[in-house]
Parts: sequence; C-alpha cells; structure tokens
Amino acid sequence: EGVAGLGEGLQPPSTAPLPQASPPARSFQLDYKENCFRKDGVPFRYISGSIHYARVPRPAWRDRLLKMYMSGLSAVQVYVPWNYHEPLPGVYDFAGNRDVEAFLDLTAELGLLVILRPGPYICAEWEMGGLPAWLLWKPDIVLRSSDPAYLAAVDSWLHVLLPKIKPRLYQHGGNIISIQVENEYGSYYACDYQYLQHLLGSFRALLGSEVLLFTTDGTRAEELRCGTLQGLYATVDFGPGSNVTEAFGAQRWVEPKGPLVNSEYYTGWLDYWGEAHASTSSAQVAQGLEDMLQLGANVNMQVVGWQGEQPGRRCPPICQHWVLTGLSVVSRRYMFHGGTNFAYWSGADFKDQYKPVTTSYDYDAPLSEAGDPTEKLFAIRTVISKFQPLPVGPMPPATPKYAYGWVALRKYADLLDALDVLCPSGPIQSQFPLTFEAIKQAHGFVVYRTQLPRDVPHPATLGAPPHSVCDRGYVMLQQEYQGTLERDGQTTLPVTGRAGDTLDVLLENMGRISFGANISDFKGLLGNLSLDSSPLSNWLIYPLAIDTAIQQGWPHAALLKSSSRGRAGPAFYTGTFEPPGIAWDTFVTFPGWSKGQLWINGFNLGRYWPSRGPQQTLFVPGSVLRVGHPNNITVLELEGAPLTPFLLFLNQPLFNKTLSRNTMATE
Repeated sequence: EGVAGLGEGLQPPSTAPLPQASPPARSFQLDYKENCFRKDGVPFRYISGSIHYARVPRPAWRDRLLKMYMSGLSAVQVYVPWNYHEPLPGVYDFAGNRDVEAFLDLTAELGLLVILRPGPYICAEWEMGGLPAWLLWKPDIVLRSSDPAYLAAVDSWLHVLLPKIKPRLYQHGGNIISIQVENEYGSYYACDYQYLQHLLGSFRALLGSEVLLFTTDGTRAEELRCGTLQGLYATVDFGPGSNVTEAFGAQRWVEPKGPLVNSEYYTGWLDYWGEAHASTSSAQVAQGLEDMLQLGANVNMQVVGWQGEQPGRRCPPICQHWVLTGLSVVSRRYMFHGGTNFAYWSGADFKDQYKPVTTSYDYDAPLSEAGDPTEKLFAIRTVISKFQPLPVGPMPPATPKYAYGWVALRKYADLLDALDVLCPSGPIQSQFPLTFEAIKQAHGFVVYRTQLPRDVPHPATLGAPPHSVCDRGYVMLQQEYQGTLERDGQTTLPVTGRAGDTLDVLLENMGRISFGANISDFKGLLGNLSLDSSPLSNWLIYPLAIDTAIQQGWPHAALLKSSSRGRAGPAFYTGTFEPPGIAWDTFVTFPGWSKGQLWINGFNLGRYWPSRGPQQTLFVPGSVLRVGHPNNITVLELEGAPLTPFLLFLNQPLFNKTLSRNTMATE
C-alpha cells in the first residue's frame, strides 16, 4: 500500500534484449463492478484523518503529520480555505503559514496520501466557511449558486489554485488521490444544479479527466438530492452514534454501485463560546470503530497487504463493505488534529441564535490542540493494529511545554486615544452607519462615532434594531465605557449626557457564520442606533487596522501614552517577558480579564473570553517566541482589565470553565 512510498508499480529498466511491458500507469479509480477503489489497478482501502494546515503553525506541520502517520493513517484529508489565500480580489498569499504547496509536498515526503477539499466553500467552522468576505461587497450576491458574480470570483480563484494542485495528483506522480467538489451542498438552501455542473466543468478543465472527484453530504434524502450530481461520486458523513446500515443505505440510494464512503467520522466536536466544553469518550469512539471493523473481519483485513496482491484480485463481497467503510474503505476522521483558530479565523453557527466558535479548535481530537497524542489516539491506534500492521517505530512524544509564570502588563492607551495610529487614513463620513463590507473591512474592529443631538439629563434608551449589532458593540460616551450591545443579546443601554457629547461604538466582528443559509453574514452596525426611538445620524466611521500597526512594532516602539489607570472599556496593555533559554509551547490564561485579543511578537493568537468560557487559555506555539530577546505582549481588552493586570503562562490548557446558570463551575 502507498504508505511507505508512492512509487509502487515503477520498475527499474530491463537489461533483457526483448521489449518489456511498460510499468502500469499510476491510477486511482472507482470500480463499480466490484464496489471498491482501485489504486494502480489493485483493490485498495485507506485510513484517513483530517488536519487543517491553516490552524497549525508551519513549524509544527511535520510533527503533526508524522504523528498521524505513526498512528496508522495512510492518508490525510485537507481543506483549502479560499479566504486564507485571497484576502482581496486578485491579491494572493501563499507564503509562510499559507504555503499550501509546501504542506502538500511534506505529506508526500512522509508517505501520506491526500484527499483534498478545495471548496470553494469548505464550512470547517472557519470564518464564512472559507468564502472571502469581499464577495459581500456586492450586497445582493447569491453565494454558492450560479449567480454570475459569484461564479466569476470562483473561476478566478480556481484558475490560480488548481494549477498548483494538478502536478501533485496521483496520476501525475503526486499523492493526491481524490478531490472533493464543494462541501455538504445538499445542506444549503439554493439546491442549484447549474452551480454544481459549472464546478464540475471547471475542475475537469483544470485538472483533467482522470482525477476522482466526489461530493460529501449528510444522509437525509433531501441533502443527497440537492448535493449530488452525475459525474461526481457521492459520499456521506455520519458519526459514531449512527446506524451504519441505514447511513450507507442512504449512499446506496444515490450510488447503487461503488465503494461505500463515510467522509467524516466524528472523533469529537467543537466548542462555542458560552457553552460546555464538548468531549467524546475514547472508549466510545474506539468501540464504534472496532464494531464496524469486526463485522467484516472474516474478509481479508490486511488492508496494507492488498497493495501487493494480484491486480485481478476481487474486492470483498458488497455485504462486507457496509461495515468496513466505517474505517477502512474510507474513514476520514474529522478531526484527527484540530489546531487553533488564530487571529480572526474562527467561524460561527446559527442555531436559533448566533453561536461563535472558540479560538481553540482542539475538537477533543486524537491529537490535541498542541499536537499531543491523547488517550483517544492510542485507543484508535490499538484498534487499527488489530486489523493491519502499524508503522515501525515509536509514536513521537508530546511537544515540551513550559509554564513561564506571571507576566506583569501595564496600560498603554485607551483605544479611542489611538485612532490616529489605528486608522491613519481618517474616518469615513456617512449620514447613517455603514457595514464592514461597505467600507471593505473584512475582520476585526470598526469605531462608529456620532454626537448626542440634545441634552439627556435623565436616562434615555440607546437602542439598536433586532439583529443589527453584528456582533458586539462596546459603547463609550465622552470616552467613558457605558456597556456592551450584543447580537441576539442586550440591544439597549441607558445613557445621559449633553448635546454634542461624543458617542462611540466599537464594533467587533466575532466571525462570520460558516454553515447554513445565513453565510451572507454582514458585520458592523446593520441598522441605525436610536436615542429614545429617535434615529442618530452624522456618523464618522473608523475602520481599524490594528494588526497592521502591531506588526509594524506599535505600541512597543512608540512612546508610552499617559492614560488613566483602571478605566473600563477598550484599551491596550503591553508587557514583555524573556524565556529562560528555551522557546517551548505554552498556554496563557487571563485572571480577572474580561474579553479581548492577544498578540505576542506581532502574531495574533486569537480571542480570549474567560468570563464567557468554556475556553480559559490561549495556545501559544513555541515558534512564536524568541529566545534571548524580550517577547512583546500586546493585549486589547474590550470591557475591563483587572486592577493589577497580569497574564499567567501555564504548561497545560484549561478548556472547561463554563457559566452554568448562576454559578461558575469548573469541570
């Protein structure tokens, strides 16, 4: 099997005088007669796990992939987030952590096959499901449809991405054996076959006729009706608690012949801010896996050994496939390694209300957020070992962690005192508020400023229309923090003041919805604020380029601003620490802090929100730190820092502190 090397079938040149048969061409195909995959003409199965390179720092790629290989996996499943690579129309970024070609080449070097999922939509609980926010610059665009504006953007992207992929296809000597087109399209309201047909044509034109293209959908009839198309092999996804026979019966409804495929067998689940930390027991995952494999154990389960057998060897009877695909025909474990939603990349769901995803994408996966083998990994590895040989050698150990301890911070400036640095181009004037998309701000923060139109000696209601604060608005009057407005939460605040007083609202984008009908998720103030039902007007709108300023050395390279201590509301805090000769992975916690964003050495580590939970720590990769130099910490606290601002660096994460009814409970 192609785990150890992908050159099987290629023979050395013959020295015999008579002409010899050519080596068989490399191929990865569907066998509809025998209901299996064939690799180089031989019946083939693989064990696969998902990893998202965009959630793993590049220096850690090799470590994570090697651990996946040593777990017994022969393939990895990889998403390509479009918005990670095309931040602005026609502007592409494939450098550093975004070098998808280097990542794919590393998988090949380590002997792993690849199932690639290039979208254009990927879900993945990633910001806007991988679609670029700039698509919403055209407010009436219909995403994931045959809307000409959407298709034009998709085609431009595919013409950049897919030529990088083509030479890495298995048929061309690479290790990519199959490619998914779109993602769970049957779960989307549009049900636009013309769109799927267009994608199929584009993928075929750019990748050729030989590559195996497939779709993935849930097992409901409606999902399979809208998500599948002739010419794309239809697969399904379901978790450990599902009825395997029923689930694969759903696939048989659209694919009467061919291998049965579970594209996403869930090993854990994601976390939302304000909800309990999700976990799935190792025993349950392993037992479900073993049950599926044992039901077919009378078939030759030497999955790896099949590669060397005769090309004419028949696949096992179809009745065995109904259970074997739980892992070994195709089990793509989602996730095998989750990683981290650094910066602003976490997405959100909408289930009766807006549900933003945490910074950690640990997923209770077999490899932890920091890439450490877990009990679940070893339980899965043990099951795999019962059915096929494992790679020779030990599992690489957990990466070393270091508790750097307490680091003191000091307040640098209130955010409103730094608008000249954070918005150097100055504000945009508008009679009424404009969305992030209207001012071409993809992520982060925008300040909306106006003035009170009259004296307000007695508390008046500052209010927003329903669902118009996307996603959180931090309200300041005369630079004094008044409180927070929140999407699907508090939408009014009492205020008093004088005519002409400055009213500022700092709007935070918490991540665009990544699944369902609501992925056209506009950000900012979507409606006008009012004072006792009287609309406010004459706004100054400041799009903030905080990350640009911090990456250029601000505020550490700037003179310390004088600012009042302890003032609540959005403010920057700075500090430094020097590792004692080592730069190991670590976890930072925020005792007494409320909510905000953390940068170390200019790298945006993501959102913290200990008051909402469940996540209490942010993962800090050792590759971000510097030995022998001060490490610059910048914190943007949005609601209120502790009186004595410290951060605490630990050698382990805290995931599960949750607000449960009226009490804080640590599990």
